[in-house]
Amino acid sequence: MQLTDTHCHLDYNKFDADREEVIQRANDAGLIRLLVPGLQHKSSKEAVTLAEKYPSVYAAVGFHPTDLEEFHQKNFDEVKALANHPKVVAIGEIGIDYYWVKEKEKQEFQREVLKQQLAFAKEVNKPVVIHMREENDAWFGEASVDLLNILEEWQKSLSGSLAEKPGVLHSFNGTLETAQKGLDLNFYIGITGPVTYKNADKKREIIAQLPLEKLLIETDSPFLSPVPVREKRNEPSYILHIADRIAEIHSKSPAEIAAITTQNAARLFAWGD
Repeated sequence: MQLTDTHCHLDYNKFDADREEVIQRANDAGLIRLLVPGLQHKSSKEAVTLAEKYPSVYAAVGFHPTDLEEFHQKNFDEVKALANHPKVVAIGEIGIDYYWVKEKEKQEFQREVLKQQLAFAKEVNKPVVIHMREENDAWFGEASVDLLNILEEWQKSLSGSLAEKPGVLHSFNGTLETAQKGLDLNFYIGITGPVTYKNADKKREIIAQLPLEKLLIETDSPFLSPVPVREKRNEPSYILHIADRIAEIHSKSPAEIAAITTQNAARLFAWGD
């Protein structure tokens, strides 16, 4: 069985003591690809360094919406240069976050930076990894509206393969209507550990209505550990638990879910091909 973790922050210091063992456990569990997204210029460099060191690791580069304190032209140029690396397969993690950022002027800055990074993704013809979090972790609100408006305008400007496969809505936590709008824009939907939580019936109902050919599995390590390892630091090998739950939701075998989501990831990210 072959699996892919399309979102894991292996550069975080929580992995400093045993990063090599974590990646080996992932490979032993059947993971053939691991995508490490950047959060700003420093972590983007670290993601590329990991991708250079480990054959199964790939990188995305970009500025996360809550990590914009050092967003300026020099640092953005550094990230742009990293995007030329053959193991950089996406621009991300980029997006909108109104959970941590509540000041209107800072939210406006998030939107402006997102537009700049989307324009760059179009320039280099790479898909995007999109973060979105509502104020108070609501299912729907201003962040969803603002993000969808920006993505719709951007998607209209695309052509070719990027228009067909523009990116993924990472760790999706929205309504079915929001998911459908994302699908209408050809985005994939990223599923993380909360799908396994006891109180996640609504989330599972939404996922049941999403097409399997548009789903990706993500651990978001070291965060969002799935049941039954919820009290532990998350790591890519735990993606098996997410695959198992999606299999239950869609009445498939875990092996089928592994194969489908791995094919989906290969279709979106191309892994350097």
